[in-house]
Amino acid sequence: MIPTRPSSRGICCRIFIFLCCLSSSSSSSSSSRQINKSSSRVITQLPGFDGPLPFHLQTGYVEVDEGNGVRLFYYFVRSERNPADDPIMLWLTGGPGCSVLTGLAYEIGPLSFDVNSDAVLPKLVYRPDSWTKVSSIIFLDSPVGAGFSYSDTEQGYKSSDTNAVNQIVTFLRKWFIEHPEFLPNPLYIAGDSYSGMIVPTVTSRIARGIEVGSEPTFNLKGYLVGNPVTDSNFDNPSKIPFAHGMGLISDETYEAFKESCSIGDNSHQSIECANSICPNHILEPLCAFASPHIYKPKPQLNSSVREMLQLQDYAADSEIQLSEISLQCRTAGYLMSRTWANNESVREALGIHKGTVSSWVRCNYYIPYTSDIRSSVKYHLDVTTKGYRSLIYSGDHDMVIPFIGTQVWIKSLNFSVVDKWRPWYVDGQVAGYTRSYSNNLTFATVKGAGHTAPEYMPRQCFAMFERWISGYSL
Repeated sequence: MIPTRPSSRGICCRIFIFLCCLSSSSSSSSSSRQINKSSSRVITQLPGFDGPLPFHLQTGYVEVDEGNGVRLFYYFVRSERNPADDPIMLWLTGGPGCSVLTGLAYEIGPLSFDVNSDAVLPKLVYRPDSWTKVSSIIFLDSPVGAGFSYSDTEQGYKSSDTNAVNQIVTFLRKWFIEHPEFLPNPLYIAGDSYSGMIVPTVTSRIARGIEVGSEPTFNLKGYLVGNPVTDSNFDNPSKIPFAHGMGLISDETYEAFKESCSIGDNSHQSIECANSICPNHILEPLCAFASPHIYKPKPQLNSSVREMLQLQDYAADSEIQLSEISLQCRTAGYLMSRTWANNESVREALGIHKGTVSSWVRCNYYIPYTSDIRSSVKYHLDVTTKGYRSLIYSGDHDMVIPFIGTQVWIKSLNFSVVDKWRPWYVDGQVAGYTRSYSNNLTFATVKGAGHTAPEYMPRQCFAMFERWISGYSL
């Protein structure tokens, strides 16, 4: 089953909400309610980036729950090629509770942090393999409590899968009403990790809205998900055969597993001898968690919950500093986002509403969130059988959501194979393997990539995305 929040999280949630409310005085609380329900600004320069931005960036809020004053924050980057005609994509980050700045700065966006810089304010550099080269992208902080999204009330912070889906659909409707020039553009819904539960569901909701004539009319074309959390009956049992295939567990352990359970049986999932392996990418060093939360006590996560988190972020010490993490660790770069996003000049540039988010964290697991969608398989089936395109891709060195389980649930859809298993190439080298199915479904692995594939293999993932979004075979 999809991991649920441990009971101690309820305490953490109340602390989190209390501190959020405490950070605004009665006067600032009053003024915050006078903020425009929807507000945005065009940004030409950002602290930490040398010179004017070489792309069009807009940030803003859209109110998605008027009763509680819930406002979702977004970054919108226009396509750097032809924004009038290129597709527009909504990108969601997993967690649930991780800021979409993760997707923008570490995965598919036009900016990244320079880990070699020792400047007090982290330095930003332009990313050459940004997916915005061929598509406009709305990066959305969802659910409420993630990133810079916030609520005026304690009740508004209580969320769930279904509530997040409803608010995302509301966000899109309002955003396109404010940006009608993009309504004719092909629309795709996308994300990775835990958003594998959300993306197909949002896509299904939009598709049903189109069928009944909901306004505005989206030009929905499909969706894509990377290393997606989908169904624990497929995701979890795949860890042991993956670990065995990678030489991380013995033949005896694997044989014992086969006798006791299999794909579809969500029991006996402990891989004790692989505890010292980095699950996000099994070839990388296991490092300290790098997005400490200032709110205590820390939630006590069991092993299965930890493995399902998109990026394992808890710090062993809430005061951990960059100097305490080896630069060989990918997590060293994650700390830079916390320093950057909490800088007052950065917040001013982004247009962050004052008194709403006292301290930005990359992944906020303290929000009161209920995982109430147990499986997204039926939503994949619903959307693909209606003819919408889909791309499911997996970094093949990810032990959080191994490609083995993803392949099994795709096969459970019973679609016929259109293009048999074969390699796909970038610059004459194998970049992964792919198989195409009926109903416009494409599955691909990304060779050498981890849980968030574009973070590890940006050039290959950009090539994959560019070909697929343009309607070409990988």
